[in-house]
Amino acid sequence: MKKIQEALQNLEIGLQGPLPGLKAQLRMVTSPRPGNKVYQEVEETALKAGVLILLYPWKNRLHLVFTRRTARVDFHQKQISFPGGRQEKGESFEKTAMREAQEELGINPESIQILGRLTPLYIPPSNYCIYPIVASIPSRPDFRPFPQEVAEVIEVPLDHLLNPQNVKREIWTYKDTQIEVPFYSFQEDKIWGATAMVLAELVELLRKAFP
Repeated sequence: MKKIQEALQNLEIGLQGPLPGLKAQLRMVTSPRPGNKVYQEVEETALKAGVLILLYPWKNRLHLVFTRRTARVDFHQKQISFPGGRQEKGESFEKTAMREAQEELGINPESIQILGRLTPLYIPPSNYCIYPIVASIPSRPDFRPFPQEVAEVIEVPLDHLLNPQNVKREIWTYKDTQIEVPFYSFQEDKIWGATAMVLAELVELLRKAFP
């Protein structure tokens, strides 16, 4: 547990300094890339969302939680994502991310400690700009997924994501077009798209946080 606390402290410090940014995100972008605009170009016109990257200890390992979206949501149906959603008027992105985590997974916002932000990412297909909020919680939450939005809760150990052997590439046919897709492989799941791009920046910071 002491090593986990030290790693979280190192990560929090890293989040306050210069971030790896777009260079890290692009390591996991699909090819061809769905648009070339960066978040600074669309901040005034894009829809805005906060997403929560929640770290917690479980079985002596740090984990991250993801959700598999249902077919009933408006965007990115059936894909694996972080809990999150559209920012409401007057909310900070931190408040948005925690509210959405409570609505989607039943996580108590009062138990969440915010560590910092990653670089925002623009998603052209949905015209959303997402603002990733990194946070921790002292113990594994008692997840209560909202069935309208969450088809499955997926918990991934951080050391699995840090292993380069779990980063793979495949050629997929997506919307009648062949694309090269980099993804994080976990059991039968493939974490790709915007979620993988956000993860790429987090992983780079985590490599420094875990000596």
